[in-house]
Amino acid sequence: MRELNENQLQVIKATAPVVAEHAETIAQTFYPLMFERYPEVRSMFNMRHQETGAQPRALARSVVAYALNRHDPEALEEMMAPIVNKHVAINLQPDKYPIVGECLMEAIGRVLGDAVIPEIADAWGGLYWEFADRLMEAEEVSYQRLEKAPGGWRGERDFELVDRVQESSEIVSFYFKPSDGQPISSFHSGQYIGIALDVDGQRTLRQYSLTSKPGEDHYRISVKRESEGAASRFLHDRLKVGDHVKLLPPVGELILDDRDAPVFLVSGGVGQTPMLSLAEQALAEGRRVVYLHGARHHEVHAFREHIESLVAQHGDALTYRFFYSEPISEETQQYKGLINRDLLTEYLPHNQTPSCYFIGPLPFMQAMDQALDALGVPEEHRHYEHFGPSAALR
Repeated sequence: MRELNENQLQVIKATAPVVAEHAETIAQTFYPLMFERYPEVRSMFNMRHQETGAQPRALARSVVAYALNRHDPEALEEMMAPIVNKHVAINLQPDKYPIVGECLMEAIGRVLGDAVIPEIADAWGGLYWEFADRLMEAEEVSYQRLEKAPGGWRGERDFELVDRVQESSEIVSFYFKPSDGQPISSFHSGQYIGIALDVDGQRTLRQYSLTSKPGEDHYRISVKRESEGAASRFLHDRLKVGDHVKLLPPVGELILDDRDAPVFLVSGGVGQTPMLSLAEQALAEGRRVVYLHGARHHEVHAFREHIESLVAQHGDALTYRFFYSEPISEETQQYKGLINRDLLTEYLPHNQTPSCYFIGPLPFMQAMDQALDALGVPEEHRHYEHFGPSAALR
């Protein structure tokens, strides 16, 4: 692995505040430049995240975070894990790193101009390649582990859609089995899988949480139809039973911890998808589960009957409450409300610090994180995952 020399380290230290100040602008310059120069990489990205600025912000944060944490193994592992998993979920290969390096350094030059003297360019180029080498090394370890697992594979594998089920007015579940009839690898509850689609001749890569149980002979994903989502609209409107897609092996760091403490699940909207397998695993392990879910109204509330069947099966071990922000019938007015700090205070287990998992829109996750922090739940017991590019909660 390439490592920075002492002179490069000193330059990075001296110029880091300036680069950090302009990091988002650099990232906003970088992506259009890369897409124009190397259009073949566009398929690896959700262009909606480019339009909203989420992807440039995530890139800026990761580069700055690496510069700050490169000698802190624990912090480095924490910030790299989601990046490595996302890269593996799109089967990113080493030949793409020179493309990123070239365009990133040119973007830095365009934004900072004459301030980027050769010494500064050398230092930040060195930082990029040190970071890239770490990522490539970790990704290769993951590729090999996934390939060697029972039923595992590397890269893309052909699967057939064998069933699809309408879970709500917005969410459909898709069931996939391998076309070769061979076994498939298991996964950890809470993980996700990559899917490669051909949308009108355009290769499109996305990742969706697995809502099936680990160890079954199929994979299930449950997808919300987004009005501006090319992949979700294709899945909802055009993918039929018998059609084929390419899937990549399951990955993801949002998995159930190994404590014996209660599990506290909080989700908003389609953020419930990884909660299904997390809840079932926790119950199977004899842990108490409290699950709060928020939706706009009952028509978009998926899996209610499934969770309620788990309540009937497990009794007091599972507490399930749901809340509608916009109930549309007199019957559902009784569930009107928002998940806020008061509700967390009411339902948070108090006999032992629970393992807390929360997923939903970014403002929702920020509010949940702040509320749980105020209620005394340590950061190491607060777990979350971004469905899109990572963003700051604090």
